[in-house]
Amino acid sequence: MKRNKIALAGLALLAAGTLALAGCAGGGGTTPTTAPEGDSSAIITTNGSEPENPLIPTNTNEVGGGKILDSIFAGLAYYDGDGKIVNDMADSITVDDPSTLTVVLKEGQTFTDGTEVLADNFINAWNYGAQLSNAQQNQSWFQDIEGFNPDADSDLTGLEKVDDHTFTIKLTSPVAADFALRLGYSAYYPLPDVAFDDIEAFGEAPIGNGPYKLASDTAWQHDVQIDLVKNEDYQGGRQAQNGGLTIVFYATQDAAYADLLAGNVDVIDGVPPTALPTFESELGDRAVNQPAAVFQSFTIAQNLPHFSGEEGALRRQAISLAINRPEITKVVFNDTRTPASDFTSPVIDGWSDSLDGADVLEYDADKAKELWAQADAISPWSGTFQIAYNSDGGHQPWVDAVSNSLKNTLGIDASGAPFVDFAGLRKQVNDRTITSAFRTGWQADYPGLYNFLAPLYGTGASSNDGDYTNPDFDALIAEGAAAANQDDANAKYQDAQEILLKDLPAIPLWYSNVTGGFAETVSNVTFGWNSVPLYYEITKE
Repeated sequence: MKRNKIALAGLALLAAGTLALAGCAGGGGTTPTTAPEGDSSAIITTNGSEPENPLIPTNTNEVGGGKILDSIFAGLAYYDGDGKIVNDMADSITVDDPSTLTVVLKEGQTFTDGTEVLADNFINAWNYGAQLSNAQQNQSWFQDIEGFNPDADSDLTGLEKVDDHTFTIKLTSPVAADFALRLGYSAYYPLPDVAFDDIEAFGEAPIGNGPYKLASDTAWQHDVQIDLVKNEDYQGGRQAQNGGLTIVFYATQDAAYADLLAGNVDVIDGVPPTALPTFESELGDRAVNQPAAVFQSFTIAQNLPHFSGEEGALRRQAISLAINRPEITKVVFNDTRTPASDFTSPVIDGWSDSLDGADVLEYDADKAKELWAQADAISPWSGTFQIAYNSDGGHQPWVDAVSNSLKNTLGIDASGAPFVDFAGLRKQVNDRTITSAFRTGWQADYPGLYNFLAPLYGTGASSNDGDYTNPDFDALIAEGAAAANQDDANAKYQDAQEILLKDLPAIPLWYSNVTGGFAETVSNVTFGWNSVPLYYEITKE
């Protein structure tokens, strides 16, 4: 695996002073001087998955829904193919001091209902996402803004409208520079006024402001596909070079790959394990196999029997040590995965493979058995250890391999617990009704270590599926976000990870390459830093 690192857009963390994110256009930060070859009205087809929830930005934190939202909405900024932050709706984002930002919007930007994108559209959307009664999964993304109260319906007092195209953001701690880097994430997208007339209905047929729009009010065919067409009124840097995007919700990765070979789909971003040994020879220069900011794990919730207190700590360590990651990544994934040495990704600046305690991620059968026996002395093990997963994501082979590794090493019953689809799995995870360990992972929202740590393991964070809490971890994350420079910030994040390596709220498995491919009829196919194709750049004959 090529371990290149992505620069964080030249974004220095400031102790004081001003930072402006200069506006520029184009997926790679530049605007093409001539239109790429191809039929500008052609529809690009790709693979996807049924969104977990209605398409509301503040309530979507999974890949299926996020892929759609990123196509139909435009935020203050976006991330180009290299992870560089580029202004979109914002004309400028200025760090006035370590806890204050000023945002100036471009004038004349519109939603697809014709209304202009104004400061209130951001302020109202963020307030909606932050309020308790709205139960938005991305609520914690607003916790750094003054006035945030996770247990109330109070507005964010730190958001102040200056005029129709200007607003300020006042934060509770000096994390303004890092906060600026987050603003390309979908939780911060604006909503048109009409969204609040009937938010549930809006989520089924959202009105956005991005490079694409829904082809019709019924374009979302649940469990089948969603049809998007080019938004001719979008003026930002992600101008679509095609006529639209159809995202097909495949039941399995095998079906998507078969359609690619048959010429029935244009681009896919997931190759099934069965095809990993052959897809590069089958597709030739149309195969994609490159590092991406994707991390795979499974989570053992804090409330499961045998997994709390001293017993739980011993069992978590034993399970991690009992997994033969090098063998699984070779046999199951044909070396398109790399065994994890931390909780982040080697393509992110600040990643380290030499953290104290990282040896718990190495295969050591004797140590695993020893720790498991120590846990049994506290409370004898009973039952079956299961890992829940969604069958539509190509996860069964590795779950079976991990289960076999646990059985062979620890001498326990272990198996996978399949769910038909991702939405079904996530419902039980979100409702906290799941009774087994479960597949987790992270596809980065923005290119920073903080993004792999705070949302997943911070107390009460939006994606903290195992309800982990450790005040020492929380403190280090806060110190990192407020650090005077990126090196100091990353040092704090690495210290925080060393706590995670002791507690193991999730069991790190491996870093993922994005493996995919595209048809002979499309060109200008680029897979971005976070593994998602830049659909708006693709052209088709």
